[in-house]
Amino acid sequence: MTAPIPSSAKKHKTGQPFRNAASFGKRIEYWIIGEMLKEGLDVYVPLVDDDAIDAVIRRKDGTFITVQIKARSKNVGERTAALFAAIPHELRDNYWFVFYSERMNMKWIMTSDEFIENSHQNMSGKNKDKRSIWFNGRKKDKATGKMIEYCKKQFEKYIAPDYRRLKSNP
Repeated sequence: MTAPIPSSAKKHKTGQPFRNAASFGKRIEYWIIGEMLKEGLDVYVPLVDDDAIDAVIRRKDGTFITVQIKARSKNVGERTAALFAAIPHELRDNYWFVFYSERMNMKWIMTSDEFIENSHQNMSGKNKDKRSIWFNGRKKDKATGKMIEYCKKQFEKYIAPDYRRLKSNP
C-alpha cells in the first residue's frame, strides 16, 4: 500500500507546491484588506465565503458595500497575467470587484454593473453563464525587444492605485 502524497508535495498546474498555489488567493485577500484598513476604510471580513463576498465596507455615510477580491499570481501562463475567467455573477447592488495581477503589480476596481458591461459571458460549455474579463494585452517593448504585458486601453480608467472608489458613492 502506498502512502498518500502530502499536500505540500503535490504540484499545482503552475508547477508550484499545491499548498502555496492554493493559498495565494487568500493571502492576497488579506493583503488587500490590510491596504484598505491602512487607508482608513471600515472593513469587515465574513467568516464564510459562500456568497462571493470577501469583505464588507461601511462607508462614512453609514451605507455598506460588499467586495469580491480576485487575484492572479505572477506564475500564471504567458499572456494571462490579468485574465479572470469563469466568474459566476449576476448584477448586484452595492457590490464591487477588486482585481489584482501580481505579475503586472496592478489593481482594477469595478462595480458589479461595470464588470457586467466589460466582461464576456460564456454562452455554452462547462462554464456556461460565467463571465471572464481580460485586462491585459502583450506587446514588444521597443527598448528591450522583449514581450511585455500592459493594461488594455479600455480598462485604464479602472486602474486603482488606492481604494478611493470604495470610500463613497460613485
